[in-house]
Amino acid sequence: MLQTIIKENSYQDSVNLMLLTNKISTMDGVNKVQIMMGTPANKDIFKSAGLHTEELEKAAANDMCIVVDTDSEDTVQVLLEEVDNYLNNQAISSSKQDFETVNTWNKALKELPNANIAIISTPGQYAAEEAEKALDNDLHVLIFSDNVSIEDERRIKEKAHEKGLLVMGPDCGTEIVSGVPLAFANVVKQGKIGVVGASGTGIQEVTKEIDRLGGGVSHAIGTGGRDLSEKIGAITMLDAIRALAAHKQTEIITLISKPPAKEVRDEVVQLLQSVSKPVVAIFLGEEPHDHEGNIYYANTLEETAAISVDLAKGNAVKPNYYTTNIEVPAVDLKPEQKTIKGLYSGGTLGYEAATLISRGLNLESSDHHEDGYLLKANGFEVADLGDDIYTQGKPHPMIDPDTRIKFFQKAAQDDSTAIILFDVVLGYGSHEDMAGALIPGIKKIQEDAKAKGKNIYFVGTVCGTDIDPQGLDEQKAKLEEAGVILRDSNNQAIRTALAMLNIQIEEKDKKVVPVKEAVEKVEITVSEAIEQFLTEKPRVINVGLKKFTESITANGGKVVQYDWRPAAGGNSRLRKVLSVLR
Repeated sequence: MLQTIIKENSYQDSVNLMLLTNKISTMDGVNKVQIMMGTPANKDIFKSAGLHTEELEKAAANDMCIVVDTDSEDTVQVLLEEVDNYLNNQAISSSKQDFETVNTWNKALKELPNANIAIISTPGQYAAEEAEKALDNDLHVLIFSDNVSIEDERRIKEKAHEKGLLVMGPDCGTEIVSGVPLAFANVVKQGKIGVVGASGTGIQEVTKEIDRLGGGVSHAIGTGGRDLSEKIGAITMLDAIRALAAHKQTEIITLISKPPAKEVRDEVVQLLQSVSKPVVAIFLGEEPHDHEGNIYYANTLEETAAISVDLAKGNAVKPNYYTTNIEVPAVDLKPEQKTIKGLYSGGTLGYEAATLISRGLNLESSDHHEDGYLLKANGFEVADLGDDIYTQGKPHPMIDPDTRIKFFQKAAQDDSTAIILFDVVLGYGSHEDMAGALIPGIKKIQEDAKAKGKNIYFVGTVCGTDIDPQGLDEQKAKLEEAGVILRDSNNQAIRTALAMLNIQIEEKDKKVVPVKEAVEKVEITVSEAIEQFLTEKPRVINVGLKKFTESITANGGKVVQYDWRPAAGGNSRLRKVLSVLR
């Protein structure tokens, strides 16, 4: 029996409601439940979950909607009490905050008149509109929201470029500006290496490796995953490279990207060759054999960081950074146990796993599958559990362990599975104790396997630093105590898992060669607004998820929280009218 409760004008951010849904779903008597705002997109999610009702259609975008499948009226009452308690606790927590909260752009700008960046984490259908408001007020923009059309992205980035501003995103999860982590980011030491990447967890892996290897980061600028596509043309990437080239404290520029469109890659490389500073670049999926001119090409995220640190320290770049002395644990496997299942919360970390496993298996490619898998071949699988297909109406797996545990269980049911390969990503924005949350599921799988007379091995890496809020050593200790085989980097974890199945990947030596084709040098200029942005701590108008304020205030930035609500109750026609009137 489906029961629907509509709480009018009770707007809550999406992460709060996703976590609340998970909490309520564990209650006795609840068969299925979903708690979301009444936006058109969310109503579609209710439909796909089998929880759509006629009452739901009357809800507006500002209304909180609860649909529960239960056989008991008493359960509904207990559920409502739990919801009220949760929201009251959230309100009490908010009252203790050390920053101002406002509900309009005008008030936000009045509270922080020298703001220099807006973080946009509204539902995707509203993000472009809010980003334009930020640009109109001469603010740089970080768009965390996904589900922004590529046409909107192009328009916004062109507008920003013309105004001399940066738009980072959409679907951009990681930034570090002058030592302040924004959105999902690790706390790393400051230093000489400037990072720019069309990848969130790629930036996290490289920056934490730079920190581990004794280097430091000046800035890490995320561009959004589509920036190097043919339709966008690397607008943000090119502006960010110019910015780091002009930034005096940045001595090394490090670039991270999945393979871009060829014409876009050529334009990016032409700019990099015009930079007077050394550059380290990784185009994931490619297999470079040499360095060219001032550009040092890496094969893995770990190598990207290692070359960057050596350059920053004035050390010679080694011809080969692959280490053959990784300890390979002894394994006891059944004859049918021959495969690895990679289950990642970090999309780029998963992409690196798919690429290296494909090389180990001599496969031609590791193309992205429509079902969120990055690799499916010969029983080997790698899934990006942060893919949109798995996060519709659910928290990202860096925040919530539920999806990952279910995939662990599914992998364990496959008789061919020998090893489950995974990541734990620390830092601001992520779960406060992901290791502790995953361990019960890991132990249960190991116990069930032993009861069947076999072993399933867990191999992982923790992407974090010793000054992240979760505590790197504490997270690693918990996982190792549960029998997880841990490695310092994703690259090492992947190679360890492969070696446990007697699969090796060899890396050839690289040498520095002259640029193959001489290219016309590009003049490098940077706007005053971008140059100034990289010399100051960020002063943020945070539009949406309140969770993102913590890292800013803890690391010397300033923030005003804009408790955003859909204008005109989310009515698209009225919103357009209001926009024209403004």
